[in-house]
Amino acid sequence: MKINSSQPTPFVIATRESRLALWQAEHVKALLESGGHATNLLGMTTKGDQILDRTLSKVGGKGLFVKELELALEEGRADLAVHSLKDVPMELPAGFELACVMEREDPRDAFVSPQYATLADLPQGAVVGTSSLRRQALLQALRPDLQIEPLRGNLDTRLRKLDEGQYAAIVLAAAGLKRLGMESRIRQIFEPEEMLPSAGQGALGIEIRNGRDDLKQALAPLAHQQTWLTVTAERAVSRAMGGSCSVPLAAHGRWTGNTLRLDAAWGDVDSKQALIRASTESSQITDLASADALGVAVADKLKAAGAKVSTAS
Repeated sequence: MKINSSQPTPFVIATRESRLALWQAEHVKALLESGGHATNLLGMTTKGDQILDRTLSKVGGKGLFVKELELALEEGRADLAVHSLKDVPMELPAGFELACVMEREDPRDAFVSPQYATLADLPQGAVVGTSSLRRQALLQALRPDLQIEPLRGNLDTRLRKLDEGQYAAIVLAAAGLKRLGMESRIRQIFEPEEMLPSAGQGALGIEIRNGRDDLKQALAPLAHQQTWLTVTAERAVSRAMGGSCSVPLAAHGRWTGNTLRLDAAWGDVDSKQALIRASTESSQITDLASADALGVAVADKLKAAGAKVSTAS
């Protein structure tokens, strides 16, 4: 006698294979499975993981971390992709959508050093590593006497290079260290007033193909509306300024009650131009459209103050 199995086909999550990316994918997998959805992982290596000798701004930008994952979605090898939202380009390709933004981890930057407790303790000329032009510009504003050098690779690779003595200190996203249980490596947390975070930093976004209502329904319990509104406003600033990682740009939103305050900063590393800052707030942010409009308003203030829109692809 033939038995008819009615077991649903598992959802397949495309993920990068770094330890942090796998943690993030496993986190989503566990939440989906707790909701009764069978789930598998598809580990992948992206070009962003392979090209480590040049900064992202010189080799194609943030999209290098997501293109292979999107191809897996397009070809039907995967159903959803889990991303660190700060790595997701501001414009998704046609046929794709951001179906879920989860509750944010700490969005701030962290100072990591085996020897020095704070940025202020670093001696003049000390070498500090970062992969981000945003962090470079903000570090230069805080300590123009330091030597800022590129630092690529996944989290473990960056920490190894620090421990080998290649840098006196490095700056990383606090969220990644906390998610991997490495909070003890953090010597100093930078408050947004001194080092404004990147748009979407600390938040996880889940990308799917358009038309997957089954996935939207499954992912709905994982979404965190306040985080989604916040990062939508932040990403709108970046989109309006060109959406490129070739220009230092920070955008960070914070809620006080029902009011969302959005701060942004724009700089130019090559010209050593002073940072241009702008902010605004609203108590009328109730949907993605109003959050997007808040971001555009802050970008307009940046441009009015002299910030240039990036034309880099």
